[in-house]
Amino acid sequence: MQQIVDLQNDPDFQALDVGLISIAFDSPEELSQGALEYGVTSVPLLTDGEHEVSENYGVLKWAVASGEPGHTFVLVNEDGKVVWLRDYGAPENGGVMYVPVEDLVSQIKANLDN
Repeated sequence: MQQIVDLQNDPDFQALDVGLISIAFDSPEELSQGALEYGVTSVPLLTDGEHEVSENYGVLKWAVASGEPGHTFVLVNEDGKVVWLRDYGAPENGGVMYVPVEDLVSQIKANLDN
């Protein structure tokens, strides 16, 4: 959840004026507890208990050993079109579970006009 906290608090990310939500397989109770523990205050934490959202966006192709999505970012424009999708968590994509905020800001900014 540290990634979420750092994004919610970063002025460069905020200046992009994009909505940020986190979608996970965790239960609402687990997400609420994590939000309190880490200080997530302005990012909706959504439960994908039936895996429908993850399947619809195709992120399960990078699922980690537990079957959960790795660390995937999806940028959707106002028309609902996916304009950028990047997975970082899968071993074939580097296996990282934290991406420096400045890297994300740069990549998102580059794709906002698509």
